[in-house]
Amino acid sequence: MASPSLTNALSISLIFALAIMLSLVGKNCEAATSNMLFLGGSLNAGQALTNGNYKFIMQSDCNLVLNDGGRAVWASNTNGKGSSCVLRMQNDGNLVIYAAGGRAVWASNTNIGTGNYFLTLQNDRNVVIYTGSRPIWATGTQVSGVGVTIVPPKANHTSAAVVNGEGGGGGGGR
Repeated sequence: MASPSLTNALSISLIFALAIMLSLVGKNCEAATSNMLFLGGSLNAGQALTNGNYKFIMQSDCNLVLNDGGRAVWASNTNGKGSSCVLRMQNDGNLVIYAAGGRAVWASNTNIGTGNYFLTLQNDRNVVIYTGSRPIWATGTQVSGVGVTIVPPKANHTSAAVVNGEGGGGGGGR
């Protein structure tokens, strides 16, 4: 049996390690991985989701743009519609660009109620909002012949509607 001083030292070390891990989890829940934006997460001007050569960036001119190797393939067409804009993944499923003062300048119009939503920039270049494993919106920018390897929480498949370009895609243009 361990001595009380050793037990106390181990307990303190465990608590310290747990505190560090929880602080990291809190930070990751906001914008998480480089290609995913989770519920409550946001992208400020200059911040982006990335996946290989693809970049989904909230630009300083308030335009949300998907770039493929530096070439724009999709945009929200909101350039010049505000300043200090921020993209937010809301808890109702709506992806919204807010200008300074909280004015909405663009939305995915996917506000379907409280749920477990996240946005991802997939390997096939498509940007998709999922609720669980079900896609509810997409940019429709997928490239053919590229497999999708997304593993949504509690699921391990991607909807054929999104892969085949039949899922959403509203709100912006190429």
